[in-house]
Amino acid sequence: MKKFCLALCLLACVAVIPTARGEELTRGGVLNIATIGEPPTLDPTSTTADVVGMITQHYYETLYAFGHGFAIKPLLAAAMPEVTDGGTVYTIALRQGVKFHNGKELTSADAAASVKRWLRNSVRGKQVADMVKDVSAPDTYTVRIEMSAPHTPLLALLSIPTSMAIIIPEELCEGDLKDNIGTGPYKFAEHQPDRYVRLVRYDDYQPSPEAGDLYAGERVAYVDELRFIPVPSANTRIEGALAGQYQYSDQLPIENYDRLVGKDRVEPVITDPYGWPILFLNCRDGKMTNLAMRQAVQAAMSQEDMMYIAFGEEQFFSVDGSLYPEGYFYHSEKGLDLYNQYDIDKAKALLKEANYDGSPVRILTSMQYEFHFKMAQVLAENLREAGMEVSIDVVDWATLTQQRTDPTKWDLYFTHSPFVPDPYLNNFFNDEYPGWWVSPEKTELANKFNAEPDLAKRAEIFGDIQELLYESASSIKIGNFNLLGAKDKNLKGYQPSSWPSFWNVSIR
Repeated sequence: MKKFCLALCLLACVAVIPTARGEELTRGGVLNIATIGEPPTLDPTSTTADVVGMITQHYYETLYAFGHGFAIKPLLAAAMPEVTDGGTVYTIALRQGVKFHNGKELTSADAAASVKRWLRNSVRGKQVADMVKDVSAPDTYTVRIEMSAPHTPLLALLSIPTSMAIIIPEELCEGDLKDNIGTGPYKFAEHQPDRYVRLVRYDDYQPSPEAGDLYAGERVAYVDELRFIPVPSANTRIEGALAGQYQYSDQLPIENYDRLVGKDRVEPVITDPYGWPILFLNCRDGKMTNLAMRQAVQAAMSQEDMMYIAFGEEQFFSVDGSLYPEGYFYHSEKGLDLYNQYDIDKAKALLKEANYDGSPVRILTSMQYEFHFKMAQVLAENLREAGMEVSIDVVDWATLTQQRTDPTKWDLYFTHSPFVPDPYLNNFFNDEYPGWWVSPEKTELANKFNAEPDLAKRAEIFGDIQELLYESASSIKIGNFNLLGAKDKNLKGYQPSSWPSFWNVSIR
């Protein structure tokens, strides 16, 4: 989520450091960061929830990370991997002298055990686990990953901050994560549920020798302390931003844009485009396992109405069914005849074909992402117009991320995603992501896509995948949306990003 972070200068400045932009970064201070709610876990391997990745990326790190333009660059790795044996063997040299927050030096034994843990526990790791023949540590500072076949998205999977391939001490890699020990510029200090997650500067941090570039390169903790404060109410987040209580406020309702304009201390930030809301349908349990039933939902939907109700003004959204907007490399028009249909007669005919029994269609949503809730209300009316009974279960976001893992508790739920650098990072590719779309055709196309080195051919295959996704009605794109955030005007050094980061920044 591209947003801007803000800061509160509570301590005297003890140093002044010029940046490449000529800005002066000062040490000291505390940042109060208002998030959409309590994180469902502090183990970022176990979830794709953005709020978890946003927080934990400050104290956990990965072998590789994204720079600007989603370029993949080394982070804990010393260089890009040496790829041999026809693209199946990745030999990764580690940076030396990197220390965990418990003082232990990072070695290949830690890195290899961490990658194995990610393959076992992460929904992203499980996407590639069957193709990994071995992960080994041939010497103290070298990790080797051996694949059964070439897999183009591997480095992107190892780089993304959600369902993250964190590198932790070897002794923590078995079972549940018992201690929050990483290598990042900040270290975990305390978690007071429903109050904050507090991180403090790690003075023995060993930064990358490369220049800072979004998530990659040098990371410097100028701010003394970060506090990620769960603020489920969007109104409270906006009021806190205006009052200076929160130096960064996440996921603000679009209708508050005008309230942020022209203020002395705070300003709005729009990310255009940010990503896409998605409706996932339950392909594992209940009435949505019936294809005709899913197609009835898809036929009844008015994505245009959902986007207008959720985002209001057209400068903040577009009604677009392509999984990547026009101008993106993977943009495709395939399958779009099934987008934004709002064909009630067709939906009724499909309900009859599905032998719909009149029982309620259960929509799971949360008001913490207010646009999810608004779209759920529009969808409910669309489905009722087609003849379905509908119930809406409104829970907090942490509860939703737990409940969606139980296929007996829902039929439909809303989430959203930024536009990711490699299409294989999209959750619908993953058989185990809640929604559980399993398809031999999807698997065949995904294997072709991931083994294909030619970008033009990859784009063509992805168009076929998009078409199959619409035909399956397993997850349904609503549109493109822009993100509204708020930042303190005194923040220096911040670079907007999909998952806000607070290293290489300072506050006056």
